[in-house]
Amino acid sequence: MSAGEALRRALSNLAVHKLRSVLTMLGMIFGVGAVIAMLSIGAGAERQALAMIERMGLSNVLVRAREFRPDELAEVRKKSLGVSLRDAAGIEEAVPGVAFTGPRVKIDPYRVWTPGGRSEAKLYGVSHRHAELVPMPLAAGRFLTRDDEERHAQVCVIGDGVRRDLFGWQGAVGRDLKVNDVWLTVVGVLSPSSAGGDSFEGVSVGSTSREIYVPYTTALRKFDRDALDSPLTELVVRLKDGVSPVDAAPVVSALLDRLHGGAHDFDLVVPEALLSQSRKTQRLFNVVMGCIAGISLLVGGIGIMNIMLATVLERTREIGIRRAIGARRADIRLQFVVEAFAISVGGGLLGVAVGVVIARVVAASAGWPTVVTAASLVLSTGVSAGVGLVSGIYPANRAARLDPIEALRYE
Repeated sequence: MSAGEALRRALSNLAVHKLRSVLTMLGMIFGVGAVIAMLSIGAGAERQALAMIERMGLSNVLVRAREFRPDELAEVRKKSLGVSLRDAAGIEEAVPGVAFTGPRVKIDPYRVWTPGGRSEAKLYGVSHRHAELVPMPLAAGRFLTRDDEERHAQVCVIGDGVRRDLFGWQGAVGRDLKVNDVWLTVVGVLSPSSAGGDSFEGVSVGSTSREIYVPYTTALRKFDRDALDSPLTELVVRLKDGVSPVDAAPVVSALLDRLHGGAHDFDLVVPEALLSQSRKTQRLFNVVMGCIAGISLLVGGIGIMNIMLATVLERTREIGIRRAIGARRADIRLQFVVEAFAISVGGGLLGVAVGVVIARVVAASAGWPTVVTAASLVLSTGVSAGVGLVSGIYPANRAARLDPIEALRYE
């Protein structure tokens, strides 16, 4: 008997018992569906993590001003002014491997408006080299320049969401908007941000969609801030190629401790370390979910074996007749192995569809990114086919070992 003929017989036998065949496939369907959904959620989480780390800069070390209660802040300021341009100069001069630093100042505006719209945007004062520190792709116009910085120019680069809020779908470059009591001229519009989420591993990241960027000199001079606030909200330290942020961070921390008189009023964020931690967490998640999905596939394989044993018992007389008219043991073995394989592959293909649907539902309802990869499809269907083959071997061998005479007498 050829493999093609065995497959035709198997499909014919499965078609005769449609309900039983579908119920037998359920274990494989749920197992494969779980594998696809798990891998797609994991791949989506990894892609989101990479996108968010890219927004912080993988080669950067971030020095962020720590927040305090008002009563604590007054005591801290007796020792330290907070994160400042002096820290930037000290880091560039004393820490080996530093390329340059970029200051960042956060302003909480109480009003962002134009005559045609309002926006709940955040405003940041940044260096003209900020686009070298983190990706800032432009959809229109230009980014801030050194000249803007030196002149304390009232110009800004806005996110795509701010553009929609204030100017609709019209062009924004060259037009004016007002933040608090300061008029700003738009010189650039950022491309839509594809990375979702406002924090990563507990660290605030934020999306550029509703952010406004002005020269940090403009932010410091023309916007009101509390006198006790840290001069800079954040200092981004860019390292030279080949310098590990994980190794550079302790040096930066030791220097800032001395500059701040021992007042630990700053936090260090190392994106590379965050990415490493995220990957460890993701691997643990994959192992746990893989074990759960593997149990489902194992249960599905046991179900296939159970049904195939029952099928051998039901078709004992048929086996005896086939052996009596010349069928070899190998032919009987092949028939039942192919039938188990057909059940598992059919369940695997249906499971792929279920897994893709689950991934899409998770993405739509929870806002969690999912990515169905070709590797996950090949892995899940391959494992289901392998489970089907293994589950069919014992029943097939048992059928092949039946004595033809005893099988013909079976009622």
